[in-house]
Amino acid sequence: MWRKEITKKLSELLERHLNPSNDSRIYTAKEVTFDYSSVDRVRVDYMQFKPPNTTISGLERGDFFCYEVKSSAEDFHSKHGHNFIGDYNYYVMPEAVYLAVKKEIPFGTGVYVADNAFTHLECVQAARRKNRNRSNLELLFMMYRSALRDLYKFKGSDKRD
Repeated sequence: MWRKEITKKLSELLERHLNPSNDSRIYTAKEVTFDYSSVDRVRVDYMQFKPPNTTISGLERGDFFCYEVKSSAEDFHSKHGHNFIGDYNYYVMPEAVYLAVKKEIPFGTGVYVADNAFTHLECVQAARRKNRNRSNLELLFMMYRSALRDLYKFKGSDKRD
């Protein structure tokens, strides 16, 4: 299987894992970009926001989960896509890639592994909470912007009426 196909299958599997019933109360976004117009631009493959509830204090205490999809050991070793800016940060990869790079995974970073048929994700290494440097407001705003981009793509319109 080609790297692009593997990335697509991992992405589809992760999307189903993060929101299996397509629930609008589960807050996710893909390809979330930060510092868009700077040389230090960061793009996170997938982000999820999990508030304990939707009260003001619940939203302020919510946790952000970042997921980076890695389709090969070469992809893992590239300088791109290690953008962990959330409270909990995970790699998503095939089992063979995990076995090849597991000793290089930074402490505290979690890992989800896909089975060989790409039908199931298993957490083989849980992430530990990390102190993040960005506010809830910034993270939510960038997730919102990315989700809107996908909505416009889905509707087939580039215009923002």
